[in-house]
Amino acid sequence: MPFLTMRHDFRAPAFGPATQSEIYSCALDQYRWADEHGFDFAVLSEHHGLDDGWIPAPLTMAAVVVGATKRIPILVSALIIPLHDPVRVAEQLAVLDLASGGRVWTVLGAGYRREEFDMAGVDMKTRGKLVEEYAQVMLDAWTGEPFEWRGRTITVTPRPLTQPHPNVLIGGGTEFAARRAARLHLPMMPMNTDPRLQEWYDDEAAKTGYTTGFVMKPDGPTFIYVTDDPERAWAEIGQYLLYEAQTYAGFQTPGQVSMPRIDAETVDDLKQSSQIVVGTPDEVIAAARLIPATGAMTFNPLAGGLPPALSWPSLELFASDVLPKIRPAA
Repeated sequence: MPFLTMRHDFRAPAFGPATQSEIYSCALDQYRWADEHGFDFAVLSEHHGLDDGWIPAPLTMAAVVVGATKRIPILVSALIIPLHDPVRVAEQLAVLDLASGGRVWTVLGAGYRREEFDMAGVDMKTRGKLVEEYAQVMLDAWTGEPFEWRGRTITVTPRPLTQPHPNVLIGGGTEFAARRAARLHLPMMPMNTDPRLQEWYDDEAAKTGYTTGFVMKPDGPTFIYVTDDPERAWAEIGQYLLYEAQTYAGFQTPGQVSMPRIDAETVDDLKQSSQIVVGTPDEVIAAARLIPATGAMTFNPLAGGLPPALSWPSLELFASDVLPKIRPAA
């Protein structure tokens, strides 16, 4: 059966009744719930300067989730690495790796919102080059040995627990990104399902003698809601899902294809998307059985600021009526 992931972006738009504090508190409770119910990943992301408070500090929150849970891996997808100092990031991830027992995975993304690069004072045109440069800095840093970078001698301690380095992947959805990941001898977690990404990755890996890499191709729905009354559920949660879809689509640059993106003008448009599953337990079970074993069922219970009181019934129904059917031994 597919992976089970719990995602939170910690958004609290002004039209919703939940405060930012309530969203944070509920999200942590839901990460704990996912940990207890055998989920495979707790997912965090990063954006900056948004009115709804999309979380801008995913490594800080990753540390909080590590402390709040016992076994679930935490996936930062993605850390917009050109906006950060790679030496400081290497230190933070080394500490997180030690404190979590190797539970933190990080996808290094190039970013795509010009506003964020302007805020950070970074030339957006250099982002691809910076991803490759900064990723190599981090790999050098995790050896624990002194190395030279931009005229400075740098030593990062402590060394991480996971060897040769913490779990880190390269994000993106282009040929440049796929070849970059292979050149760095790192796995790739793309933002779309373009089959050519695997071909480009394999081709570049062969040129460099890299034989252990892989591409974690995204597949499966990105929002799941279990209910005994789908029509009533749509009436209650539709405005939040539409806000989520429209704002996320608005972030994308021309020609960019991202797996979670849904172009929708109305709630009825959302109902036609395979990315969203709002259904009865039997309908969700049927949808789960169509997902490849390498795909994922992604739960985003507070999507678009969806109120906590509307999110919990779905999770509880999933635990009682769906999870035992798709994972009998969970």
